[in-house]
Amino acid sequence: MPAPVTAADIDAAADRLTGLVARTPLEPSRRLSDRFGARVLLKREDLQPVRSYKLRGAYNLISQLSEAEREAGVVCASAGNHGQGVAYACAALGIRGRIIVPTTTPRQKRDRMIALGGESIELVMTGNTYDEASAQATRYAVETGATLVPAFDDPRTMAGQGTVLPEIVDQLGAPPDVLLVPVGGGGMVAGCLAWAAEHCPDTRIVAVEPEGAACLGAAIAAGGPVTLEHIDTFVDGAAVRRAGERTYAAAAAYGVETVTVPEGRICSEMLDLYQTDGIIAEPAGAMASAALGHALTPESGQTVVAILSGGNNDVSRYAEIVERSLVYQGRKHYFLVNFPQEPGALRRFLDEVLGPDDDITLFEYIKRSNRETGPALVGIELGDPGELAALRNRMEASGIEVEEIDASSPFYRFMV
Repeated sequence: MPAPVTAADIDAAADRLTGLVARTPLEPSRRLSDRFGARVLLKREDLQPVRSYKLRGAYNLISQLSEAEREAGVVCASAGNHGQGVAYACAALGIRGRIIVPTTTPRQKRDRMIALGGESIELVMTGNTYDEASAQATRYAVETGATLVPAFDDPRTMAGQGTVLPEIVDQLGAPPDVLLVPVGGGGMVAGCLAWAAEHCPDTRIVAVEPEGAACLGAAIAAGGPVTLEHIDTFVDGAAVRRAGERTYAAAAAYGVETVTVPEGRICSEMLDLYQTDGIIAEPAGAMASAALGHALTPESGQTVVAILSGGNNDVSRYAEIVERSLVYQGRKHYFLVNFPQEPGALRRFLDEVLGPDDDITLFEYIKRSNRETGPALVGIELGDPGELAALRNRMEASGIEVEEIDASSPFYRFMV
């Protein structure tokens, strides 16, 4: 399949969106620049009216509908951000829309869709993944004649999302050396590749995917889109089982470099963005900059742009974000400790096993009076991740029976 979108399509989309979509800031990141000795900038798409870049593609597609198509209405599937773009466009253009989202979509995103779309949209929840919502949206379009507004797999969506690159180049005054693009289904990176092929072919474009849902990388490896059997839905804005046929075609035609980032690394970057930079990023929004120092280390003096794609994060998720970050950094560990049922057993564990900078963050214990020992679930946060081996040695020397809970255990996933 030939590349479905061209640089001319993206330039036309940019003209169409002028005055309707925000020209978001391109901000230097002192934290990342100092760390890598490069010029690192963040493209703040979280500052769009819908707090993500998805507005670019949704508005570009819907604004081109004929009168008959507008009368029939539109339908889309969304993990959250695309739905907000569609809701905004429907309200602005006076078009009826149905937005179908997975049940796993954070409440904050659902509430924003309703607030942005008002009476113009109907919100429907179904299934646990984006792909299940997408299947229902496709059926609805066939049954009713509504226009399907794909989140990524349509040339008009791809062209709209790709307008972020000419905007970056204009703001910089020159092409960046490296562009890090977060990927769910691949719409934005497809658009960026198409525009770069004509206007800045020397820019290294890197598609960044979550480790638990790397559908574009799988498609490139297989020579075509494949359906991932299992995905981690934590990075909800990029939790896609299957890359689009058209987005894959663009990625294959123009050539793309793909990398993956663990969800825990993304959580650590979210916390750094929040605590150091004062930026609220959702998981997919922090994905591109999370690749720095993990999947890619820039060369000294390079100009690197990471697209911060969205800021629709639910505050209730921060406890899990902190937990995943600590586990990724090697600071948080869980153990089943079989304490002797005798006075001073816990005190001995604290004095002889725990390090001076370690902390017990979880302690669940049920005393069983008819047994000589009683198990406790103990969560320990290390002051220094490098001290894990020493902790294990002290546990063995203590004589207390201890079982470390492996991260691959279903029981571990119950806690994190």
